[in-house]
Amino acid sequence: MAEIKKVLIANRGEIALRVIHTCKEMGIETVAVYSRPDAHAPHVLHADESVFIGEAASSESYLVIDKIIDAVKKTGADAVHPGYGFLSENAAFAEQCKKENIIFIGPEPKAITLMGDKTEARELVTKAGIPTPPGLKSELKDIEEARSVADDIGYPILVKAAAGGGGKGMRIVHKKEEFEASIKAAKSEARNAFGDDRIYIEKYLEEPRHVEFQIIADTHGNVLHVFDRECSVQRRHQKVIEEAPCALLTPELRKNMSEAAIKAAKTVDYIGAGTIEFLVDKHLNFYFLEMNTRLQVEHPVTEMISGVDLVAMQILVAEGKELPFKQSDLKINGHAIECRIYAEDPADNFLPSTGLLEKHRAPTGSGIRVDSGVEEGQQITINYDPMISKLSVHGPDREIARKRMLRALGEYEIAGCKTTIPFCEFTLNHPAFIDAKYDTHFVPDHFTPEKMQPEQNESDVALAAALLKGMAESEAEPALTLNGSAESMWWKNRRE
Repeated sequence: MAEIKKVLIANRGEIALRVIHTCKEMGIETVAVYSRPDAHAPHVLHADESVFIGEAASSESYLVIDKIIDAVKKTGADAVHPGYGFLSENAAFAEQCKKENIIFIGPEPKAITLMGDKTEARELVTKAGIPTPPGLKSELKDIEEARSVADDIGYPILVKAAAGGGGKGMRIVHKKEEFEASIKAAKSEARNAFGDDRIYIEKYLEEPRHVEFQIIADTHGNVLHVFDRECSVQRRHQKVIEEAPCALLTPELRKNMSEAAIKAAKTVDYIGAGTIEFLVDKHLNFYFLEMNTRLQVEHPVTEMISGVDLVAMQILVAEGKELPFKQSDLKINGHAIECRIYAEDPADNFLPSTGLLEKHRAPTGSGIRVDSGVEEGQQITINYDPMISKLSVHGPDREIARKRMLRALGEYEIAGCKTTIPFCEFTLNHPAFIDAKYDTHFVPDHFTPEKMQPEQNESDVALAAALLKGMAESEAEPALTLNGSAESMWWKNRRE
């Protein structure tokens, strides 16, 4: 077994800071890498050492394998944690670390390769008896083959990039007349995003729910799951709100899906933390979607309901140690919800809203966790993902967690850019979310920018006007507290 004494985090932002926190608790030194605009970022200031690796473009910094390897050698780090995004699912990077005798805190390169190719992964799990959506089990050969399969399984269908992820290279085709144009558009987007235009098609499921299982496996043959998460609130096929556990699952369905998740991980001799993603249709049939061979953005909700530090487990596994618990030791404790706070404008199709973060006052209190990689006074740039933070809450049950999240969102003060906070408030107040009867169509089915505005009645407006007039005429603190929509308007104005 190899003891890890110094870890280089090949990432930035909140995930780099998240890894640093656990390393410090484990007595492990840390090394940050940074591009020019990240020179004074929190992850750089909190690490024991830092290394400059290039200009703003990730293609000149965080994605350059040779620069990361060189930084490891310069600092004497014995391990690399890839975080998520960037090189985290790059098999060539994992392989290079292996060649240089650097511990890669993640799975073996072979597992990354097999599960990173969506068509290869589908073929593997199909052979293992795990259900996949009806459609092609391998990459598309030509348009005529695809047309034949589409006619056979029926519309709507989903066109997906074989090497894809993050919603790129994906098209929903509702009618036969849209088929050829959608195929061409998906191939073009996949080529631009991944340098690989291979695609496949599958049946688009009715009222699909996105449910995933957290997996952790060691080198001693132990493969466990750390329960499930629901990630169905998405925009542009990317997650915005997640919760754990999934309120849809019955004990029997949870058992069946967890067994399928473990079986999928075993098909590639998986080591480390990973996530098996499923789609569940309105009839409660579940289908393998993909495996993410890394830590997930939404891992805090799993940590909150399980008490397991997933980063610590990744490190222990990378050192060759056995997991310190068995499946029977793990229990679901309460409920957790995560809202991704992006610098985006929900009223303008969630377009990025970059600029100076003039104010960043995060909420506090029992059961609240804020993972952020930026601080007040920093720039939110177009160079990287526009996430400001991940706001997570935990409560003894789902309803208490929901109300706690609403309280936290109401207390969150951000100025300088528009954010997804109003959208998150809208979602958590929507009957479909309250009743846990929502699916991946939540945004197109229920959301319009106008609906983010709180409803007002005449008495609320008059009360707000009177308060504002009184505040203007007197320096004294107002003794009046507003409730309902007027209060929401006041907090909204404070944030903006």
